[in-house]
Amino acid sequence: MSVSTFDGTDAVRTDSDSPILVTGATGRQGGATARRLLAAGRPVRALVRDTEAPDALALAAAGARLVRGDFDDLSGLAPALEGVAGVFGIPPVALGPSGVDTELEAARGRALIDAAVAAGVEQVVFSTVASTSAPLPGGAGKRAIEEYLFDRVAVPTVLRPVRFMTNYLGVAVAGIDGISRGVHRHLFPPHEPMQIIAVEDIAEFALLAFTDPARFAGRTLELAGDQPTPVAAAAAISEATGIAVRYEQVTDDEAAALGTEIAAVRTSWRDGHRWHADIEALRVIHPGLRTFGDWLAEPGATVLRDHLTAGVESVR
Repeated sequence: MSVSTFDGTDAVRTDSDSPILVTGATGRQGGATARRLLAAGRPVRALVRDTEAPDALALAAAGARLVRGDFDDLSGLAPALEGVAGVFGIPPVALGPSGVDTELEAARGRALIDAAVAAGVEQVVFSTVASTSAPLPGGAGKRAIEEYLFDRVAVPTVLRPVRFMTNYLGVAVAGIDGISRGVHRHLFPPHEPMQIIAVEDIAEFALLAFTDPARFAGRTLELAGDQPTPVAAAAAISEATGIAVRYEQVTDDEAAALGTEIAAVRTSWRDGHRWHADIEALRVIHPGLRTFGDWLAEPGATVLRDHLTAGVESVR
């Protein structure tokens, strides 16, 4: 792939025979993106810490080439980037005693970008996190990575996904998210729209960017596929799985007890700050964008049913 200047008008040539390096390949976004690229016939190089991990071995079985690497070890990034046509990056999680370690997260993201530039890679698609009308705690490191990406990379694209539909499959962390004993607890007002996205659709937008770099060069896309209320989402899960699920909003006092960052998010949401993805405009770009009902009609409901049934058995 070559770009003479980055002014949005130059033709960008892609080399579909060269691999895409996918970081976070054993996670939800990275794994979905690696599988979608492979399904589209694009070679994938998956950056993983443990090449023997089950998720890594599954990617290898699907056709990805595994490379061991770590954002904290620049010497390992260089061989992983050799000869790739582009990079799909996820800001690596960096947690300190009081929450997100903004400086470390930003440093790791910049390290990947610097390594890509040094290797002559011109296209980097970074998936960060959706924005709201007021900055949310934990987002500063990701915004720093975005700014660095646009400053340093010839063909940058940023994807900003909202909350994942697969979060319903998770284990409640710090007393929120996931579904425990038939209850989904979170910070969101129960009867106001809550934007969500299928990780498979994040992967679709990544594929679109790698397929047509000129179209997506320099763009930032806020990503969502649906916006049910939390109560409506719980009802949809109940109907699809046959298992009763209800929603409870965490109170201000409960949020405060869970930590300053969670309390700040609860306050921000209460004050009216929201994600703002334009779902209809996104559907023009990607007509197959999934609603929550679509996701449940795919493997979502089956996996959720198994997850919820296992949860019931574990408490008996």
